[in-house]
Parts: sequence; C-alpha cells; structure tokens
Amino acid sequence: MRTLVHLSDLHFGRIDPAVLEPLRRAVHEARPDLVAISGDFTQRARRRQFAEAREFLDTIEAPKLVVPGNHDVPYWSSVARRFFQPLTRYKRYISEELEPEYEDDEMVVLGVNTARSLAHGGGRINKRQVARIVQRLAAVPPALIRIIVTHHPFDLPPGVRERRLLGRARMAMARLSMANADLFLSGHLHLSHTSRAADRYRIAGHSGLIVQAGTVSSRSRGELPSFNLLRIERPEIALMKYIWDPTTSSFAASDWGRYRHSAEGWVTA
Repeated sequence: MRTLVHLSDLHFGRIDPAVLEPLRRAVHEARPDLVAISGDFTQRARRRQFAEAREFLDTIEAPKLVVPGNHDVPYWSSVARRFFQPLTRYKRYISEELEPEYEDDEMVVLGVNTARSLAHGGGRINKRQVARIVQRLAAVPPALIRIIVTHHPFDLPPGVRERRLLGRARMAMARLSMANADLFLSGHLHLSHTSRAADRYRIAGHSGLIVQAGTVSSRSRGELPSFNLLRIERPEIALMKYIWDPTTSSFAASDWGRYRHSAEGWVTA
C-alpha cells in the first residue's frame, strides 16, 4: 500500500500562518510515501512569497512532487517578466524541474506544467506534453497505479463555468485513457471534488478517477482549508479529506470515498 498526500493552492501571501504548523504536523502524522502539490504556491509570484513557500516545503520530510500553477507566473503588472521569465522564481525557490516524475514499486506519478503566460487564470496542456506522458507510461509495468498531476482540472464541480476546465483536456484525456492513466490530481478551483473521467468524456473501455484538492489558504470558495490523502493498493483507492477545524486549530480526517478498479475503470466501491 502507498499513502499519498495531495495539497494544492497554498497561496503564500494569502495563507493564515496559524495553519502552517498544524498542516505540517498532519502531513507528518499521515506518514506519506509521497506529497504531491498541484500548484499555486504563491498569490502573486513575489520573491518573499516564494521564500515563505520554500521554508514551508523544507519542513516536510517526505518525498515531494510539485508542479506550478498560474499564480506562480508573474502578474500582468510585470509584463516583461510574465512573458520572458515566467517561472524563473518558481525554479529558483521551488523546483528547477517543471514536469517531475516519481516511481516506486506500486505507483508512477507524472507532473505536468499547465501554467501559461498568455492564459489569464487558465491553463493548457499540449500534444508534446501528452506524447511524453504516453511514452513514459508505455514503459511502466501494468500493475503500477498511473497518476497524473496538473494544476488545472480535467473536470469541474457542479456550477463551475466551463472556461475553468484545463485547455485541450478532451484531446489529452482521449490519449491518456488509451495509456491507462488511473488517477488525475489537480487543484485551481479551491473546491474539493471527485468524478470519473467517463462521466465527462465518455471514452469506452477505461475511466480514470479525477480528484481535486481544495485550498489551505484563505482564498476559499465556501470550504474550510483542506487537503486530501489517498491510500492506494491496487485494485482499490481510499480517499480521505483533512479539513481545518478552527475550534481545535487542527486538521481533522474524514472518509471521503472508496474506489475499486473494474472492467469499466475506477468505480465507487
């Protein structure tokens, strides 16, 4: 079995410092094999915000896989930096690798950079990135759980406008489903959500599980700060949600869902 913690949208510059130590403690007590963080480390891509994010990351002892989000690209007030050095600070403070990989004997996790200078709050995946993932997954033993991490989501909770969807998601999902991608982790919307790829894309023969994390910052959409924990043991995935409890100043865990792999892909167990 593997334990994966999924954080997203830390938004240093808009995060309550009182949350950080309880968050670090909750992650530590979960004893994850990997911590995946799906972008938006900062609010405005400022040096101080990146430095604070780096300081927090250094307190997490587990292996980490991180990808940038659109807020990690300089804001439009710094047009030159936004277009000519969009992720220079991210590389300096967070990670030089924009599309990292992690593999052990139970899972392979591939990060994808969906942040774009031209997109105002949105994101995009392109054919080159999809081809890289497909090629990489072709070399993966069939028994491994195949996990894709992006900032921008492959699906949307009810009531969210379609323009918030990852650009070129349909093209990507068609090819990634053929490559038997199991699990898609993302953030961006600041809303916790799970769904099956087949519900939106209706691709025959395979349906990955789409899991979105909320935010631990104050930029909520009506949810308390939260993060996800996944316990993965093929053919099952158990999903838990850790929610901030202001009365105890801690994150409390609750069961969120259990899924089993079947001939139709991932279904509710």
